[in-house]
Amino acid sequence: MNKKYTKTLKTTFLVHGIMMAVFALIYIFFPVLWGDLTGCLSNKVPQVFRMFGTAILGLAISSFLANRQTTWEAVKVITQTEVVLNLIFPVMILLGLLLWNLPTIGWMYFVVMTGFGIAFNYAYFKAS
Repeated sequence: MNKKYTKTLKTTFLVHGIMMAVFALIYIFFPVLWGDLTGCLSNKVPQVFRMFGTAILGLAISSFLANRQTTWEAVKVITQTEVVLNLIFPVMILLGLLLWNLPTIGWMYFVVMTGFGIAFNYAYFKAS
């Protein structure tokens, strides 16, 4: 039987899609300006950040597509991917902040990705 998935997960996909689309568009179209404002290296290697922005745009699109689905089975694999990805990202960002001299803007990314990690894990284990 195809059970519906929760409103919490549907909302998480929508918010995730919007936020990732905003980050992606900034990286794709304004990497130099973003680097100048935040101290990240996007002003030094804009082409790398444009590629990173394209990957993030793919995540945003997958979240928007998942948000449009109605059954748990249709979004289960995307949710599992988000569960893992949104646990790995904050760990790597934290390592970057503590060990590799990542600029302070990294704390914003750490908080955002940790929030998504908590939200996707909560929604996944609630739906499973």
